[in-house]
Amino acid sequence: DIQKWEYVPLGPFCAKNFGTTISPWVVTLDALEPFRIKGYDQTNPKPLPYLQDDSKATYDITLSAAIKAKGMDEPSVISTTNFKYMYWTMKQQLTHHSSTGCNLRPGDLCASGTISGTEQSAYGSMLELTWRGSNPIKLS
Repeated sequence: DIQKWEYVPLGPFCAKNFGTTISPWVVTLDALEPFRIKGYDQTNPKPLPYLQDDSKATYDITLSAAIKAKGMDEPSVISTTNFKYMYWTMKQQLTHHSSTGCNLRPGDLCASGTISGTEQSAYGSMLELTWRGSNPIKLS
């Protein structure tokens, strides 16, 4: 897992830039409006002034990941989490990313990264789910 090697000290940045795929479905922000909620209480760390935002800037969207290994009839769900667990909103991430002059253009793909909940069943990466490889994942 390249993420394990790469995540210290910068996080798994390059581990995602060579194998990214997107769904054939594009969900607009208008379609997500009914799921808009206020995010985390951002006190630790407190965002820099230009990133502070008290609006409803995140979404209550349940997410799950499943594995279907060869010979399995049905996929086995290994994680169920929620987008609301994101500490930094997408608006904050985009603002911060562009603050250094990044040449973002319409159509650029921006992703959330790992979304982990507070329970082990809601961890968002194989590294977390296996607790650095010490807990094997059991498939049903």
